[in-house]
Amino acid sequence: MSKKIILCALSNVSNGNCSEDCKFCTQSVANSVAITPYKNKSLQTLLEEAKAAKQNEAKGFCLVTAGLALSKATKKHICQAAQMIKKEVDINLIGCNGLATLSDLQDLKSAGFDAYNHNLETEESFYSTICSSHSWQKRYETCENVNKAGLRLIAGGIFGLGESEAQREKFLHQIHSLSPKRVPINFFIPHDGLPIKQPIMSEEEALAIIQKARVTLPQAILMVAGGREVVFGKDWPKIFEAGADSIVIGDYLTAKGFHPSSDREKILKAGYTIG
Repeated sequence: MSKKIILCALSNVSNGNCSEDCKFCTQSVANSVAITPYKNKSLQTLLEEAKAAKQNEAKGFCLVTAGLALSKATKKHICQAAQMIKKEVDINLIGCNGLATLSDLQDLKSAGFDAYNHNLETEESFYSTICSSHSWQKRYETCENVNKAGLRLIAGGIFGLGESEAQREKFLHQIHSLSPKRVPINFFIPHDGLPIKQPIMSEEEALAIIQKARVTLPQAILMVAGGREVVFGKDWPKIFEAGADSIVIGDYLTAKGFHPSSDREKILKAGYTIG
């Protein structure tokens, strides 16, 4: 039986004007990246995007908002969106809205969310070099809250920020300690407006990271997300041989992705199925 590849799509519900100083993020006001900020796509727009994701065979649809934490206003908006989407679209709904309390996450579950994505981003000891406005521990606590709320935890991070091999190894074990159901693996994409000055990771190095993640996280679904197109180009299906089970289709938050139909075609041509 051929390996099944799981597809996930996302919606950038709100864009930019984030007060946090994450050095890898194009949405931070601390960085000099020209993007068009906006606040909360309409509920109808989110519904149509969910329908499009389903049509493109995505199993999951993630509602992403900018900012440090899940505010009352944001929670109200995405819960309304979730209730609307669940009535019309058979798809797993994922929240990705920053730091969140147990109570907030329980409210999301009641509204129809199935999972919550909160990335640790990088290894604990390296975190202060890429962000000073909030702590790694706060991120870890949010992930623990997700598990306590009974939502499926999605937690991973970004590789290629300047961390060492030893830190990468330790980071994978830190992720493992949370027992996430899915682990997003992102590769840093350089940008003139970002303070991190690291090169695009080589294909070989990226594949090695996926292979290590597969060994360290044998039960988790490994989802290659941001940076896939830049690092691997048209040869990206080789990530599945390295141990990946899933990809993000379509556009990301501020970066363009390949067309979903092209991704699906390559998956099938490589001998896999979409599950």
